[in-house]
Amino acid sequence: MLRTTLKSLLARKLRLLLSGLAVVLGVTFVSGAFVLTDTLGRSFDDLYALQYRAVDVQVRQAPPRATTEDDDEIRTGLPAEVVSRVRAVSGVAAATGIISVDGARVIGANGKVVTTTGSSRLGSNWTGENALVRLRSGRAPATGDEVVLNAALLTAADVRVGDRVGILTMQPKRTFTVVGVMEYTGGRDSLGGNLEVSFHESVASQLMLGRDGVYSAVDVKPAAGVTPAAVRDSLRAALGSDFRVQTGAQLQAAAREDAQSDLSLFNGILLGFAAVSLLVGVVLILNTFSIIVAQRTRELALLRALGGSRRQIIASVLLEALVVGVTAATVGLALGIGAGASLAWLFSTRGTQLELAGIGVPAAAPIAAFGVGVLVSMVAAVVPALRASRIPVIEALQESVTPDRPLTTTTVTGSVVAVIGAAVLGAGAARDGQPWMIGAGATAAFLGLILLTPVLARPLVAGIGRAFAWSAAGQLGRLNAGRNPRRTAVTATALMVGIALITGMNTVLASTTASVRDRVVSRMKADLLVAGDTSLADDPPTFDPAILERIRTLRGVDSVAGTYRGQAEIDGNPAGIAVVTDVPAIARMYSVSATEGTLGELAADQVAVSDQLARERSLQPGSVVEVKLHYGDARKMTVAAVYTGADPVGEWLLPTSMVPELAVPQLSNVDLTLTGVVPVQEVRGNIEKVLGDSPEITVTDREGYIKRRTGQYDLILTMSQILLALAVLIAVLGVINTLALSVLERTRELGMLRAVGLSRGQTIWMVTVEAMVISAFGAMLGVASGAGLGAAAVRALHANGITTIALPWSRIGLYLLLGALVGVVAAILPASRAARTNVLGAISYE
Repeated sequence: MLRTTLKSLLARKLRLLLSGLAVVLGVTFVSGAFVLTDTLGRSFDDLYALQYRAVDVQVRQAPPRATTEDDDEIRTGLPAEVVSRVRAVSGVAAATGIISVDGARVIGANGKVVTTTGSSRLGSNWTGENALVRLRSGRAPATGDEVVLNAALLTAADVRVGDRVGILTMQPKRTFTVVGVMEYTGGRDSLGGNLEVSFHESVASQLMLGRDGVYSAVDVKPAAGVTPAAVRDSLRAALGSDFRVQTGAQLQAAAREDAQSDLSLFNGILLGFAAVSLLVGVVLILNTFSIIVAQRTRELALLRALGGSRRQIIASVLLEALVVGVTAATVGLALGIGAGASLAWLFSTRGTQLELAGIGVPAAAPIAAFGVGVLVSMVAAVVPALRASRIPVIEALQESVTPDRPLTTTTVTGSVVAVIGAAVLGAGAARDGQPWMIGAGATAAFLGLILLTPVLARPLVAGIGRAFAWSAAGQLGRLNAGRNPRRTAVTATALMVGIALITGMNTVLASTTASVRDRVVSRMKADLLVAGDTSLADDPPTFDPAILERIRTLRGVDSVAGTYRGQAEIDGNPAGIAVVTDVPAIARMYSVSATEGTLGELAADQVAVSDQLARERSLQPGSVVEVKLHYGDARKMTVAAVYTGADPVGEWLLPTSMVPELAVPQLSNVDLTLTGVVPVQEVRGNIEKVLGDSPEITVTDREGYIKRRTGQYDLILTMSQILLALAVLIAVLGVINTLALSVLERTRELGMLRAVGLSRGQTIWMVTVEAMVISAFGAMLGVASGAGLGAAAVRALHANGITTIALPWSRIGLYLLLGALVGVVAAILPASRAARTNVLGAISYE
């Protein structure tokens, strides 16, 4: 029986290989995810070990409860007197105040700000060479208008030692002379792609922290014979809970944890693709083995007649699945290692300039590869194996294969699941968009639709096929596509699932864009918006408040409102706050109105709060809250107004007297309305001239504002297109596999058709029509179900401001066209094989 199974397997190696390719893709993503995260994880470990090699103990201000962002922590600043306190602690040999803050933006030789793809643009104070940093050329800065650049920044800015460069910091643009180039241990140009500017001690704190005589941290050297841990404990006891004291090893561990958290995003994306591949892989293998078992009905029955037991029949089919799984896992693991290594290389060269630690293959990669690959293949083959074991021996005397099973059970089950899903979905939508009910209902309805695809196949395939029924060959292809609705449905499901996911995502994105547009059109009355270009940095750049007054004096400008943004602690809770220079003006520009109290200029002890937050915190005019900003003491303030339409300003409005206490006392944006006397483009051009020293700040109108608000979804759209490509690839494999098996199954039939006059060209067209109809059927179901899933998701997100359901009609049309093209591509090999069928050999084929 074993020899028979192996010979049967070798006779069908091509068709089994095609079904295994979907598993190969899934295993590739799974193993590639582990290889990528392991390689990058060890590379970051090496980077942080290098970064903190010169740090024994470090003292920082304890982070405010209002934020956990490193940037906000270090901007708080340590007073210079803390350095003296640290030096006085027993066991401390030396204490050096350091400044290292993200936000030093150098203007290159081309007049544009030098950007990075995720790495920091650090501004620091030059404290001399150490175990990490040394001068490669030039000298240290001796005055406040001299700087040292790291080698990577020197190259990126296209400047040389002796050149004058403009640098943007927390101060207006200033010009400095480059007097030196620094490198890091081992001759590295940068650490993880960072761009660093070292200023003279006299100006560094003012430029990077907004104040004189403060530091972002204090580096501590223990005295001889004293361990870093002992010094850490002494400093904690001496300084108290207002400071965070950590050893270099602790800093390295914390940085590693943050990096692993970021890497989990890559892991999640790859594993998501793997899940799609494996899901469709199960469908393809199930379909493949079902067809093979149907074709081998007579062979399996003869084996039973010769003494083969049901257990042996099951073992025979499962053995074939085991071979497919092991082969697919082996190939997928090899491809996954290559894919993981390639992605790691791209990340290190095109992203952070990270120096790779060497490609690693963790034990989890092969374990997951073979575990997933073999398990998926075996699970998919169980049902066909059981079906094969139940073939009656008497069928060995029959010439035909087992007829297709009735669809009654599948129809009833699918209908029940779909109805229950629709009911739960409707109930969730009726209850103001209960997310869990909508999600559960949409999932159940989608599963019900998948179960009903065989029932839908025959009428829909017949309708789609009419477009190709103008010739005899086309009519035959249409009839072939509807001949076995179960097989057609399973084949089309691969494309259906992929296109449903993509259509759903695009529906959510289109609805989000439409909701933003509707909100902006109905509320935004500002004609122009001046703000930082968020594509240049993780955080929107800020700019000099003096620009506000210069814009106010331009001809054609009616009203102007500048906004400062920051973090605060209000009644012990973290809060995002805004300070607006002209509250009545911003209220007019964005339809913000008071529901309680009066929304006007705020006094020094007053705040305003959004209506939603006021309801949550039981606040009203006259309520007292405690406000603590980055600088200054906590103070009691009175709620002056509760307002609605908080989207453009945020949940809290504070008075302009609080600006000096912000971590970044610079403008985030300026909104303005025009008189209409001067053309908009002329006013815009004049504003751009005012912004000449702030190349990161742009001027945009309402349409540009909408694009800026929705531009963050571009990455999601890109990922969805990659997922679509994957789904299409798997769908092509599925259609090829089904058609190839179908052509083999109909060998005698094809011979008869050729014998009665069907030409090779007509044979090719017949098979192509069959493939196009199946693919179009899958695409139609995918588009319809995807649009429904997307609409359900939008309803669930109603509370998040996504209130308009919009369908991406252009992409829907593209996906339907793509479905037909998938059929054409998938039909090439099976159609060619069918056309080359030997007529006499086919007629005598059994």
